[in-house]
Order: sequence, then C-alpha cells, then structure tokens
Amino acid sequence: MVHPHLLRVYLLLVAGALLNAFAVVSFLVPADVVPTGATGAAVVLNTLVGLPVGPGIVLLNIPVLAFGARALPGGWPMLARTIFVIAIFSAAVAILPGYVPTRHTDDPLLSAVFGGLLTGIAAGIVQSTGTSFGGTSTLSILLHQRTGLPRSSTVLYADMGIVLAAGLLFGVEGALYALVVLFLAGMAADYVLTGPSVIHTVFIVTDQPEVVSRAVMNECRRGVTLLPARGMYTGKEHAMLYVIILRSQMHALQRVVAQADPRAFVVFGGGHSAYGGGFKMLKHAPRQESDPGGAGTTLPEDMMMETGGQPASHP
Repeated sequence: MVHPHLLRVYLLLVAGALLNAFAVVSFLVPADVVPTGATGAAVVLNTLVGLPVGPGIVLLNIPVLAFGARALPGGWPMLARTIFVIAIFSAAVAILPGYVPTRHTDDPLLSAVFGGLLTGIAAGIVQSTGTSFGGTSTLSILLHQRTGLPRSSTVLYADMGIVLAAGLLFGVEGALYALVVLFLAGMAADYVLTGPSVIHTVFIVTDQPEVVSRAVMNECRRGVTLLPARGMYTGKEHAMLYVIILRSQMHALQRVVAQADPRAFVVFGGGHSAYGGGFKMLKHAPRQESDPGGAGTTLPEDMMMETGGQPASHP
C-alpha cells in the first residue's frame, strides 16, 4: 500500500507540472514570452532551430541530471521525484496544446504577468515537496559542489543569459517581458512556500524598559522579551525589547511606544508566521488528551508573555 505522505507528494508534483505546462503553452509560448530556467532555454531553441519545447526540456535536463545526480541533497529519492516531474511537465507541454486554448490574450504583457504568476505557483507547489523542475536548480547544486560557486549566483547567471537571449531574439521588449516573468514567478513561488506576511518582529531600544514593556503588554496584549544591549559607538548600556505582533497592530504599537518613551528607537522587521506562544500551533503537534477541541495546550501566562503571545486570562 502506498504511504499517504508519498501519495500526497506525487499528487503535488503532478499538479505543479500540469500547471506549469498550462502556463507555458497557454500564455508564454504563444506570445513569444521567454520564461527562465531550462524551459526558457527550450523556448529559445524552439525559436532558433524549431525543436519542440517539450522534447527540448528533456534534452536539456539529461546532461544536467546525469552529472548532477549524486549531488542532489535528497539522494536517489529526490532524483526519482525530479525525473518524474520533468517527465510529466515535458509530456504535458507536448500534449496540452491539443486540449486547452493556447492563446488567451493578444497582449504580451498580460501573457507575461499571468504566465509568470502561474509558473511561480507551480514552482512553489513542486518545491514544497523538496523537489524542483531540474534545470538550473540542479546545475547550481552541481557547480556549488564542484567549484564552490554560490547556488544563487549560478541561477542568476543562467537566468540573465536567458533574458539576454530573449532580448536578442525578440528585441528589448522580449527581454523586459522575460524580466517580468522572472520577477513575478519568484514572488509567487515565495508566497506559496511561506504564505503572506502577517506578523512583524519589533525591536525597541529604550532606557525605560519597564514602562514600555508594561504598556505594550497591557494595550497590545503581546509578550515582551528583554535583551541587554550596548551602543558600540557611545558605550552606553541600553535595554532592547523584542516583540512579535500582528500586522494590524503596527500603528497601535507605534502609538503605545511613543507615549511610553518618546525617545525610544523602534525597528519593525518583516515576518511570515509565528508558531507557538499564542500564535499558530506547531505543525504535527500532538493533541493533549485533556483538549477535546483540538486547540492544543494552553501555555502558562508567564511563558506566553515571554514568547510574545497573549495570556489566556485576557479576553
């Protein structure tokens, strides 16, 4: 019997591959918009020598996987998943044009926008399983192990090469559309993998930590952690308060801190999610027998206050 987790992984791979193929055949290729990665290289080859995009994706990935198989961090299971998703993706690129509309708009910018978003969502779905579409991702791992070249640099150089090729083939606008795809695909993939940014981390440097922390805890209902700090330029000792708040609480916290200590120094940092301490439950956390509703264990008030959560006694 197939393990449910393994079945879920391969269903996600199929979904990601089909969505990526739909984006390529319905938005990008008909509008002469070049995506990045191995798919973009296959589109360039299709324009130059007439090689179909589907087989081109396979041919470009064969040498990369042949040399990079042992370099994949997940070993043979990851190699099997990568080959699987490449096979589904390339086959779908070849087959889908006969079953789905291949031109939804005559505006290449709209094609670039929606094609980029869909390919990014597809990449995020596949990457959520610990797999990739091969191509530049696998190449970057191989070159990093062989030469020490940072993986991000390899991907950047490869993508810029594709953008340059798009510019040479389709003019400046072609390069600009390729950049739109690159940017939106990256944003969409990050959104799928990490979700929306709903929290903020806050650092407050103050000489009145008791006053500020009490105001934050009472009015924002968020815990505060005190960290000792010293200004390296002045050598003066300060207190630094660390708080995690919801995005909707930003203005309220600014007001509270300004009232408690107008001379405080406040830095807001972005965050995507927080687990435990009154925020989301940790995934796969075991349920307590005494918790029939499945909401998890209630932390003691003092621990909640230290981790940034809201005490259970507060409404």
